Amino acid sequence: MNTQIPEIHPDEVIDFMTVDETDFSTFTRAQQIRHLEVEGYVVLPDMLDTDHIARLKAELADVEIKSKPYSEHLTMGAQQPQFVSRAVTELIAHPPMVDFLTDLMGPDIVFTRGFFQRTKAGSPGISMHTDGQPFGSSIFDYEGSSPKMVRVLYYLDDLIPERAPFRLIPRSHLSFHAQANPYVRYKSHPEEITLCTKTGSAVLIPINLFHGTHPNTDPSPRELIQFGYRPAWAGPVQPMDEWDEEWVASLPDHVKPFVQSLNTTGGVWGLEHKPKGMTTEAPGINPSRWDS
Repeated sequence: MNTQIPEIHPDEVIDFMTVDETDFSTFTRAQQIRHLEVEGYVVLPDMLDTDHIARLKAELADVEIKSKPYSEHLTMGAQQPQFVSRAVTELIAHPPMVDFLTDLMGPDIVFTRGFFQRTKAGSPGISMHTDGQPFGSSIFDYEGSSPKMVRVLYYLDDLIPERAPFRLIPRSHLSFHAQANPYVRYKSHPEEITLCTKTGSAVLIPINLFHGTHPNTDPSPRELIQFGYRPAWAGPVQPMDEWDEEWVASLPDHVKPFVQSLNTTGGVWGLEHKPKGMTTEAPGINPSRWDS
C-alpha cells in the first residue's frame, strides 16, 4: 500500500493546535445543552457503536464522490448520503440523538440535509467559516438562512491530531462584531481550539459558529456524516426545493416525522400585541435550564 502523503502547500499549513481536553462523557444533559448554547459546541461520545459504524462505512464505501474545487484530496458524496444508504437514512432518527435534539429544541424537528465527506491524506484544512448565511448563498442555498439550526457531525474514524481534526472558535456564534460576519472566512484564529474525538462520537455546533478543519497529514482518510436539524418554526427566508415525494414515501415510519417540508415554518407577519391564550411557562427558555 502506498503510504506517501501528498505535499500540503505551505500557505495551507496551520502551525499551532490547541486541543480541547474537556471530558464530555461526564456531562449531564443540562451541562451538554449549556456548553452547546454558550461555548458553541458539544461532543456526544459513543453515539455509534462498532457494528453501526461498520454498516455505515460498508454502505458508503463505493458511493460516487467528487472533489472540492481547491483540492482533489478533500471529497464529498455526489449525492446526499441518505439517498444512497439505508443505514444513513435510518441515522436521521437515531434514538439517542433524537432524545438530545428534543431536549434542545422541542419535539417538532425538521431534518434539512445530509452530507458525506471523505478527507484523504494530503487534504488541506477547511477554512474557518460558518454554515449560517441569513440571506442565502451559492454554497448553502437558502438552507443556511434558517434562524436556528444545528449541524450534527458523526465521525466514522478517530480524530487524531494528524487526521483532519475539527477546529472552531468558541463563542463566535454570540458575537455582534462586524468580524463575526457569517459571510467572512478566516485561515485561522489565535483563540481557536481543536477537537480530537473518538470514532463514533458526534460533534454538534450551531450553524453560525466559525469552524473548519486541520489538514490530513495521516496516511488514512477521515470520514464523517453531517446532518442539519432545526426547530420546525425556523424556516428559510426563501423557498427551497422540496424532498422527492417517492423517496419520502419509502422512508421508515420512524424517520418520516423528521423529513418534513423543507419550507416548514412558524413565520407569521400579522402579529397581535395581546394574543389570546398566552401562557405563563416556557421551560425551554428558563434562565435556570442549565442548573438541573
